[in-house]
Amino acid sequence: MNLFFNKLPVLALVLFVFGFPLFARDRPVAMIADDASLRISIKDTWLKESPGSVLARRSTVHNLLGGGRVELRSEDAGELFMVVIARELGGNFPVWSQGSWSLARNKTTGAAVRIRIFLRSDPHTYIQFRPFSDDRSLMDVVLYDAFVVRSLPLPVDLERLYTMPLNEALGLAGNKFPRKFFEPNLQDYRQQRLFISKVREKLPQFEFVDDGAIDKNGDFVYIKTGLKQEGPQGLNCSGFAKWLVDSILEPVTGELLDIESLKKPFGIRGSTLTDTWEEIRDPFFGLDWIRNLASQTWSILRSPDFKENLIEFEVRKEPFSRLRIRRGNEVTVRNFIGFQENAGYESEALMPLLYTLAIDEPGRIYLAAVNTDVGPPTTRENPRGRPRMRQYFHVAALVPYFNENGVFQVAVFESAAETSINAFINRYPGHFVNLVRIPLELPFNP
Repeated sequence: MNLFFNKLPVLALVLFVFGFPLFARDRPVAMIADDASLRISIKDTWLKESPGSVLARRSTVHNLLGGGRVELRSEDAGELFMVVIARELGGNFPVWSQGSWSLARNKTTGAAVRIRIFLRSDPHTYIQFRPFSDDRSLMDVVLYDAFVVRSLPLPVDLERLYTMPLNEALGLAGNKFPRKFFEPNLQDYRQQRLFISKVREKLPQFEFVDDGAIDKNGDFVYIKTGLKQEGPQGLNCSGFAKWLVDSILEPVTGELLDIESLKKPFGIRGSTLTDTWEEIRDPFFGLDWIRNLASQTWSILRSPDFKENLIEFEVRKEPFSRLRIRRGNEVTVRNFIGFQENAGYESEALMPLLYTLAIDEPGRIYLAAVNTDVGPPTTRENPRGRPRMRQYFHVAALVPYFNENGVFQVAVFESAAETSINAFINRYPGHFVNLVRIPLELPFNP
């Protein structure tokens, strides 16, 4: 497997914990200092020499004509080896810093496999070019393991791209290159950053209490019965999501939401099979809860016309059709199944989905209802067994945003606590997540 991807878990941890506090912000793509002249000078040596000769070369540091320094080095990557032109970032030269360029070749034959370029200082977002024919190559655009562009034919062979200036190479794709995904406007995420900060300040005052929520009178109650809580007071995952939405709406309406209104069935879900189990198992509680929260938020902050308009506030579209799935050391690329009625999105697609939503819809937070098939089937040995059906059993709030340094992050709030997006996704492998949008507007008062 590619050496770079072996390092990704460690890199992801570094990104999550440290968030590049000392690094400069990325530039617009068109302003990335070009390294084409350096690539021209090394084409016949580093880029075309035999694998053994390239791997034996020592790394060197060069100053670019347009400013900045790069390290030229080779990296052994199992069946492949890479020639890397890594840009300096915070005193180091990571392969994923903005503008870094690499050529992967087969270590046995020396054949070129791909060129990869990082347009942001993010190991999870890049473009790559692959060979196709004597006069054609293919372009991919990858965002957090999702292909927003896959196998786009370009009218040049791969070797021509060894020395082509970056913006000239991007120009070959014309308007099919989605530049917007590499140039977020950091000012668009000020409200998310402020909201996250305010929520974090209030978290210590809450405890987790099963079935707990705050009712319209401000009392801690049990969601199922409406009775006041006995003993320690607190919130469960659904009650905490309500508290977050109340903090957005109460400054506008002066009121807290009514719990009973959030428990009502919303929209089409289930079937004749699930209808008979609604009262016993309440399989769609989490879905109804987040849909009702979104419905009331949009109708109050936008227009009453949004109240029943599920299509407006439920996430049902995505800009990618292929997905890279990682299972241990195995990596496969497959078609992405997209939004599924009565389920939402597979949990493995959350990061690219949230990244593209952050770019396309700044000023939003998202409520998630996690679901999966639950229950053993009825058998002769277990004639009264519950039927296996989809159950929405957990609710969380996801806040995708870019921090002040331009690093993409997702704040996760669930069950009266903050967790992490990696922990959230890893907790629910093979599950589905339904998402609704919540507009975030000042003033809010968590």
